Amino acid sequence: MIEDVVAWVLLAAVAAYACAGGADYGAGFWDLVAGGPDRGKRPRWLIDHAMEPVWETNNVWLIFVLVIMWTGFPVLFQTVFTAMWLPLALAAVGLVLRGAGYALRKPTRRLARRRVVGAVFAVSSLLTPFFLGAAVGGLATGRVAPGTTASADAWANGTSVIAGLLTIAATAFLGAVFLTADARRFDVADLVGYFRLRAWCSLGVIAVLAVIGLAVTHDDARYVHDGLTSGIGLALVLVAVVSALATAGLLYRTATGWARITAVGSVALVVVAWGLAQRPYLIPTSLTVSEAAGASTTLRWLMLVTVIAVVLVGPPLVLLYRLDTRGALQPLTDADLRQTASGRDPENL
Repeated sequence: MIEDVVAWVLLAAVAAYACAGGADYGAGFWDLVAGGPDRGKRPRWLIDHAMEPVWETNNVWLIFVLVIMWTGFPVLFQTVFTAMWLPLALAAVGLVLRGAGYALRKPTRRLARRRVVGAVFAVSSLLTPFFLGAAVGGLATGRVAPGTTASADAWANGTSVIAGLLTIAATAFLGAVFLTADARRFDVADLVGYFRLRAWCSLGVIAVLAVIGLAVTHDDARYVHDGLTSGIGLALVLVAVVSALATAGLLYRTATGWARITAVGSVALVVVAWGLAQRPYLIPTSLTVSEAAGASTTLRWLMLVTVIAVVLVGPPLVLLYRLDTRGALQPLTDADLRQTASGRDPENL
């Protein structure tokens, strides 16, 4: 049925944003924990160069998700934004502050002000994925249904907290893998080891949080828990685990190009597995796909517009990512990093 097709498109868009936007959020996380001005200057300089060509483009996926929710599943949109308005508003504020902090910290000349705007960017990169993950976790618990009013219990619960922390850990993992690839592309051996170690540590944190999450969701989000531990949901989770372990091995062998693919695959598979674990519900166990769907005519027009958008926007996005991963958009030389390491700001050279 047409609503099922649109639901699959929505799930694919969520997975795309989790992977593309997740890598950027992860880079912001590593910016936050890079250390003081001297110790963290080289990692932060690489993070800036890695993010600049495409980071704003990744928000296209978020807009796509919102448009499909609003147009294709208006009941879902109303329910989510009524019951979860606070965490979603905090995520939106973090998104705006993150963009402002990133845009302002380079032209800002005074060191104290640069630290402030840099901290705004880095902290927002932590808060936004947490609140987005917490909202998804709250929906999985079944605490939200059509007509539910906003309350802290809907998103401030064990499953929400675990989902938020897992989202942060997943973005940190993606960011570290992509930054390892950039460091290798620029032939900066010390930063290859720096971010590779952090990718491995992120993977370990994800494993610990996943085990805790299984225990928490067993009682708090039983429907999703059962879907993830049986059938096709379990199969996808196991493939995601294999992909994550393959990423760790590829990073050890410095095969960073393939590591990016397997890292993205592992995160995307978990998102798809989560979506399948909820079927036939969009909000377990109160709102099915058919109940949330809009008029069939609207859905058909939405699918037509989606196809046109994919045809028009898809190839340029693929080309943009391809050029970026090949270093054709904004080359960074080892001389840049040596200048940064020596304490001079490359922008003032």
